[in-house]
Amino acid sequence: MNHKQSFNRTKQVTYTKFPTELSQTGKIPPQAIDFEQAVLGAILLNKDVIDELKNTLHRDCFYDKKHFYIYGAIEYLYESSYPIDLLTVVNRLRETSELELAGGALYLSSLTSRVGSTANAEFHARIISQKYVQREIIRLSSEMLSDAFEEGADIFELLNKVDKGIFKIFSENMKKGVDDMRTAIFSAINEIESARKNDSGISGVATGFKDLDRITAGWQRSDMIVIAARPAMGKTAFTLSMARNTAVDHKKGVAIFSLEMSSVQLVKRLMATESQINAEKLRTGKLEDHEMQQLHTRISKLIEAPIFIDDTPGISVFDFRAKCRRLKKEKDIELIIIDYLQLMSAGPKTGNSNREQEISIISRTIKEIAKELNVPIIALSQLSRSVETRGGGGVPMLSDLRESGSIEQDADIVSFIYRPEKYGITTTETGESNLGVAELIIAKHRNGDLGTVRMQFVGKYAQFKDFDSFTMSDSIGPNHDFNRINPPQIFQSKVNQKDEVDFNFEMGEDLF
Repeated sequence: MNHKQSFNRTKQVTYTKFPTELSQTGKIPPQAIDFEQAVLGAILLNKDVIDELKNTLHRDCFYDKKHFYIYGAIEYLYESSYPIDLLTVVNRLRETSELELAGGALYLSSLTSRVGSTANAEFHARIISQKYVQREIIRLSSEMLSDAFEEGADIFELLNKVDKGIFKIFSENMKKGVDDMRTAIFSAINEIESARKNDSGISGVATGFKDLDRITAGWQRSDMIVIAARPAMGKTAFTLSMARNTAVDHKKGVAIFSLEMSSVQLVKRLMATESQINAEKLRTGKLEDHEMQQLHTRISKLIEAPIFIDDTPGISVFDFRAKCRRLKKEKDIELIIIDYLQLMSAGPKTGNSNREQEISIISRTIKEIAKELNVPIIALSQLSRSVETRGGGGVPMLSDLRESGSIEQDADIVSFIYRPEKYGITTTETGESNLGVAELIIAKHRNGDLGTVRMQFVGKYAQFKDFDSFTMSDSIGPNHDFNRINPPQIFQSKVNQKDEVDFNFEMGEDLF
């Protein structure tokens, strides 16, 4: 069974749309039963019709309860690469015990007799979709009307609910069309002209590491970038250093999804880097008075930085997509970081699924989100133990990616963090020291060159820097004229049981 089958078996849905009776307004909700029958009959007669309709319709678009189940079976067969015809659809409905709910085999057979031609199926599908959007607007309006009459209603919660509902309707039903060559070329020319005027040579989102930006021209929008390493190589330290550069120096919004560390732990690392105070001292709290002064003085830039941290453990790709959409809409984030990919989930597990299939779903979805939001997404990944057992100084290869097939295929850039000194290699072939040296090896670059970027790794500050950058002193002296700055406050987003994103910021003061 392939990953598509495994994924779709987890979809246990219940028909919850409008019943056949009148709505609260005393009117029958917008519907197009004849068109629903025509579309389903066209698909049963010609399976290629579904290719034209897949981006227009989903099962909830169908008003008639029977058609909801029939199209659900068709979706499953299509996504599982099974043949689609009257017999296979009936068999699928029988497997799920939904055949009677779908009207029975005789009703499905009758659908094909209602279609003279499949030529107008796409037009019919647009009408069905339009009626569905109308019903959704009516449903949302009814809910809002009821909530607004409640005496104790929180106006901000009510407005938030309205906004979420409208955004959900829009994002689910407004699909991107096909660009003709004229449109695509004009867009390409505009990008080329913008790049030509840009003296920095960075056309994407700057990392703040000049050698890396020279190779990549910044992380390009819609790209999926995988950064992989063995444990303790500094994956998190590297991405935090990069997030700091992007947010503080270049004023770009960065979203960090931390599945392994809490938001407080991440911020402590950022504070160590920014203040140049030993990270161990921040962890234990053993700081001198002048070091506390140094800490508060230097983190002022971090307090205003557009960095947003979500530390939900084991987040599913569905919740991840919803949160990214929300952050893009509300905070205009321009870079997303996942720490790390293997800790995400593809949704509810079934007995037929395996981890490789889950990773394939996760990887593909991350790439889809990057394209949808037009932002680069950096996904950290673990490497397998074969790095150590193979020999050769521990230099990683693409085949070392854990569950590597789909990750390597979907990624636009795959890079490895390698620190030679961790494997006892203290000097280069030319006699240069490897102490404190980290290499970012770009092993796959779909739209550019490969290469290796040498960097400095300062372990006590959990910081990556340009290789030739100035090393700041560990501390500064006391400043008795110091004016205390309030420490940064942390937020954590939560997802409710209905899979709707509910951003409850747990803080004493709103930073946004």
